[in-house]
Amino acid sequence: MRILIVEDEYLLAWQLENALRSAGYGIAGLAVSAEEAVRLAESERPTLIIMDVRLVGERAGVDAAIELYTRFGTRSIFASANASEALRERARPANPLTWISKPYMPQDIMRELEKLIPESDA
Repeated sequence: MRILIVEDEYLLAWQLENALRSAGYGIAGLAVSAEEAVRLAESERPTLIIMDVRLVGERAGVDAAIELYTRFGTRSIFASANASEALRERARPANPLTWISKPYMPQDIMRELEKLIPESDA
């Protein structure tokens, strides 16, 4: 399992990367913008994406997630401080795995991964 972390809060991204590595997950990369996420996904082909909704740059995380799901079939766990029904509807074409409310701790993501992924696939 290789996970792409798309998060513009450096400390949170770093903590999440360390927690995921410690749990045995591979990291496909860290991105702070939609454009960087797409570039990394093209070269690294992650299994799953942890996608912040608000990113650095002009494009939102939802836009990148839709593109990556359309092109590669890669699904995302979305992180947002405000996951309104309108936002969830906008993200529907990305076929989200789940939504995490921000602020979150790395262990919140770990719990979601444990629910979504059989232990043998980690």
